[in-house]
Amino acid sequence: MREPVNRTILLLDIERFSRRDDVVQAVLRRTLNTVVDRTLVTAGVEATQQYREDRGDGLIVLISGDVAKTAVLRALLTVTPELLHDHNRLASGGAQMRLRMVLAAGEVAHDPQAGTTGGLVGHDLNQAFRLLDSDALRRALAGQADEHCVLAVSTPVYEGVVRHGHHGIRPELFRRAEVTVKDGVLSAWIQGDGGGETAAADGGGVAEVAGGGSAGGSSSPSPALRPPAHAQGPNPASAPPPSGGAVFHFHGNPVVHGSLVGGEQHGVSGGHVTGNVILGGSGPGVGSAPADRGGEPRSEDGGRS
Repeated sequence: MREPVNRTILLLDIERFSRRDDVVQAVLRRTLNTVVDRTLVTAGVEATQQYREDRGDGLIVLISGDVAKTAVLRALLTVTPELLHDHNRLASGGAQMRLRMVLAAGEVAHDPQAGTTGGLVGHDLNQAFRLLDSDALRRALAGQADEHCVLAVSTPVYEGVVRHGHHGIRPELFRRAEVTVKDGVLSAWIQGDGGGETAAADGGGVAEVAGGGSAGGSSSPSPALRPPAHAQGPNPASAPPPSGGAVFHFHGNPVVHGSLVGGEQHGVSGGHVTGNVILGGSGPGVGSAPADRGGEPRSEDGGRS
C-alpha cells in the first residue's frame, strides 16, 4: 500500500439511477462525466491533478492538495447546477439527472491489486461516503424539487473554507446537520434547504429557520406584532364603554357612554341639546335600564319593568 496523502475528496451520485433502464443509465453516466470534466476545468484542475473511479451510478474524484478548495467549491456551486440545468431542459422525463454531491478532505491511500481497478483506502473517504449515502442528504435533494443538485461539505471543509466567506462562497446558504451513521454521529454542512444553521438530526425533527419560529409552524404574528383592537374596526354599538372619559358614536341615533346628565344642555360644540343625555356611570342604576321622567325604570321595549 502506498503512503496516504492529503486529498480533496469529491463524491457524486445520481438520484434514482437504478430505476432507469440500461440505455438511460448509459446516457446519464456519459453526461455525468461531461459535467465533472467541465466543472473541474473551470476550477483549474489539470488532468494530472485528479484521480477518478467510476462507481456505476456516480464518481469518486480525488484532487491534489495543491488545488485551491475555494476554486473547486465555487465551480460546484455555480457551474455544476448550470450544466445540469442545460441537460435537464432538453432531456425527457426519464433521462433527467439530479446529483447528490459531497466535498470533503483527508488522508487517502492507494492500494491497487493486480488485475483489478480501484483500491482506495482511508477513514476520511469512508466518512465522506457515509455522508453521501445519508438520509439527511437524500431528503435535502428530495425537498428541493426545483434544484438540480445538492452539496454537502464535511466539517473540516466548512471550518477551513466555507465559513470564511471567500469570493463566491456564501456560508449563510449552508446548514449544519448531524448525520447518524453506523458507528456514531457525523457532522456536516448541507447547502440550501432553507439556509441558516440548524441542528436537525438525521432522524428528522423541527429545524429553526432564520427570523425565529420553526419550519412548518404557524405564521400568526406574535401578540406584540398584532394590530390594536380598535384598528380592526369593531361595531361601535357593541363596543364596551371605556373605563374613563366620554366616547361619542354618531352612527345613526347618538349613543353616549359616560355620566348621567338630565335636562337641557347648552354649549355642545356650539349646538343645543334638549332632553336627556345619557353619559352613564354616575347616575342611578348603572348598568340597568334608564329611568323615564317619572323616575321609574323602563324596560328595553319602552314599557315599565
